[in-house]
Amino acid sequence: MTAGARRVGMFGGAFDPPHNGHVALAGAALAQLQLDELRVVPTGHAWHKARILTPASDRLAMARLAFAGLPGVVVDDREMHRAGPTYTIDTLREFASEQPGAQLYLVMGADQARALPSWHRWQDLFQIAIISIAEREQQERAQAEFDSMNFPHARFAPLQWTPMQVSATQIRALAGNRHNAGQGIAQLVPASIARYIEQHHLYRTP
Repeated sequence: MTAGARRVGMFGGAFDPPHNGHVALAGAALAQLQLDELRVVPTGHAWHKARILTPASDRLAMARLAFAGLPGVVVDDREMHRAGPTYTIDTLREFASEQPGAQLYLVMGADQARALPSWHRWQDLFQIAIISIAEREQQERAQAEFDSMNFPHARFAPLQWTPMQVSATQIRALAGNRHNAGQGIAQLVPASIARYIEQHHLYRTP
């Protein structure tokens, strides 16, 4: 990487639905990593999830709504058009090819970081991108775990933020309650996402 190289981050996930924690993490990454661009990449076929995801069109629409207020964020739908399972390593390689000379950052939360050794060709990620893990109390422990795996070329850029007690699983459960769906998730997701979920009747159980 040359001095003054363009800084590009990748933040992937199901975003089913995107919530306030996702938006806060993206904002922290843009500011602290001094990113020129953060690609938010909703996953296509999530090989690692047992449940069936909400249709890609809905998750893409929600991602665009959720991150619309963050300058520098580009919602990238390439994984949704990829046949078969979608892997982060393939997307990062595409970014590297499209933006030669750019410094790539892979942004992730603590849960994703702990599951990283189960990812497809996860060791190759270290060769392409700086790993940026967003967690507070366990940041040093998480980084030490990777260091102990003997990857001398692994690079880390910690993100400092205040974790939020919110999860997509929790939001889907609350939204499935016909009696208090709007009120139940109002403090957990951007207002545009709460409206979208209500208007499209997402996460309702039969």
